[in-house]
Amino acid sequence: MDWTTMLDTIYELLAVYGIKVVGAIAIFIVGRWVAKGVTGLIKRLMVKKQVDVTLVSFVSSLTYLALLAFVIIAALNQLGIQTASVIAVLAAAGLAIGLALQGSLSNFAAGILMIIFKPFKVGDYIEGAGVAGTVEAIEIFTTQLVSPANQVIIVPNAKIAGDNIVNYTSKGTRRLDLVFGIGYGDDIDTARQTIMELVKQDSRIFSDPQPQVLVTQLADSSVNLTLRAWAANADFWNVHFELIETVKKAFDSKGVSIPFPQRDVHLYEHKA
Repeated sequence: MDWTTMLDTIYELLAVYGIKVVGAIAIFIVGRWVAKGVTGLIKRLMVKKQVDVTLVSFVSSLTYLALLAFVIIAALNQLGIQTASVIAVLAAAGLAIGLALQGSLSNFAAGILMIIFKPFKVGDYIEGAGVAGTVEAIEIFTTQLVSPANQVIIVPNAKIAGDNIVNYTSKGTRRLDLVFGIGYGDDIDTARQTIMELVKQDSRIFSDPQPQVLVTQLADSSVNLTLRAWAANADFWNVHFELIETVKKAFDSKGVSIPFPQRDVHLYEHKA
C-alpha cells in the first residue's frame, strides 16, 4: 500500500468517524456541564429547605455520579459502541455488589431515614440498641455516641433505627423521680414537708409543674415516698445527686429514719 492509498484511507476514516468523535466529545462536555448545574441546583434547594448537611453532600454526590454515568453512556453510543451490553454488565455488577453489601446498605438506608426524620440530633442524650450516650455524630452508616464515662460508642444505623429510641433531651426538661424510704414508725407528713422545703429552696427545680411527694409503696421494711419534680436537662443530674444527699442529711437532723431491709428470724426448739 503506497502513501496515497494510506492517506485516502485515513481521510475516509476521519470522514466517517471524525464527526462521531467530535459529537461524543461535545456530548460529554455539555453533559458534564449540565450534570454539574443540576447537582448544584439540587444542592441549593436542599440547603434552602435546611436539610442535614450530611444528606446534602451525599445526595448531591450521588446525583452527579448518576448523571455523569448517563452522559458517558450517551457519548459511547454516539461513537457507535453498543451500550446495551455495558448497561447489562453494570446492572449485574450492581446486583452483586448490593448482595455483598446487604448489611451496609441497610445501615445506609437507616441513616438516610434518621437524617430525614430526625428522631434525635447531635447533642441529644439517647438510649437505644442496648446502649446510652450523648450523640456526637450521625453518619451515613453509623451513629457515634459518647457515654457518661467518656467512652465512644459506634452503633450501626440499622440496629439503632430498628430498636426503641428514648430521647431524654429533646423536650428541654426532664422529670425527677426520687424514692425515699422511711420507717413505719416515722411520721409521713414530717418527711413530706422536709422534702418539699428542700425542693422549694432549690431554684433549679420548677414550680410549674408543681412538685409532688406521694406515698407510692408500703414495702417490706419501709414506707416509700416518691418525689416528682421537673428541672432543665442541663441541671437534671446535679439536682438528682445533690437532692439525695440533702434529703438524707435533713432526715438525720429531724430524726426521720431511712430503714434497711431486715428479717425476723424465729427459732423453734424441736424435742426428740
